[in-house]
Amino acid sequence: MSLKSFEFPSVDEFSVKEYLVRACWENDVRFCIRCKTRKIYRIRRDRYRCGQCGYEFSDFAGRWINKVKLPPRYWLWLIKLFELETSARKASQQLGISYPTAHKAFHLIRQSIIAHAGNSNSLPDGKVEAEETYFENRREGHRAKNSKTEFPVFGILERKGLVKVEPLQNVGAEAVSNLMVRAVRKGSIVYTDRWGRYDALMFCDYTHFSGYGRRFSREDVHMSGMDGFLSYAKEKMMKFHGVSKEKFPLYLKEMEFRYNHRQESIFNTLVRYLCDLRPT
Repeated sequence: MSLKSFEFPSVDEFSVKEYLVRACWENDVRFCIRCKTRKIYRIRRDRYRCGQCGYEFSDFAGRWINKVKLPPRYWLWLIKLFELETSARKASQQLGISYPTAHKAFHLIRQSIIAHAGNSNSLPDGKVEAEETYFENRREGHRAKNSKTEFPVFGILERKGLVKVEPLQNVGAEAVSNLMVRAVRKGSIVYTDRWGRYDALMFCDYTHFSGYGRRFSREDVHMSGMDGFLSYAKEKMMKFHGVSKEKFPLYLKEMEFRYNHRQESIFNTLVRYLCDLRPT
């Protein structure tokens, strides 16, 4: 993808910034981000003071987009590259910025997606841990060695082409041992049959993705009836060079977001998400 082919909403840097500012303040109505009153006044070009609590803030203060200090034009480029599923490393090369900066920006985009998901309160910092659980190595007829572990567990529900992925915080050994689990190789993502009200249950037992062809082959996982989302997520996840257990929920919620918006551009939605206030 050539960035030159991406048309900005405006051409000069000031207008690009104003485009993001308008995304921050609906109908251009400003209020104190601390006490929410509209009794504010401008003290400098882009800084304000609350007449009620005295708090000073800027147009981008308290918003996701303010967590990485980048020119507005670069933020628009990064959002577009994220939409096109460009890796953070390739994005850093195209924009001439450091890889840690691009990686942090992409991480913030994923955090903003989770913040706007219906169950965001159950995903603090994108980390989920379930109780310690055993699962049986059915293919070899015995329990896998060192299979006692903590891993994220998710219920997947799909209705009318839209999917909802929810973390399950209290899935214990008895519940998992009763499932039809056919993924046995250490390091696999496991898809199971129905569990409770969900169409499918998904959990992972790995520390790092690598060797995708082996770990994502059909010999290693049992695909439930959720072929739509699971097939979609499986294909997308294979493109990443590594996902830790702690960050896995971030990427899975990204897959949910992309799947639910697969027939439309997500650029404007991501701009709105990043320009929203971060939860406090």
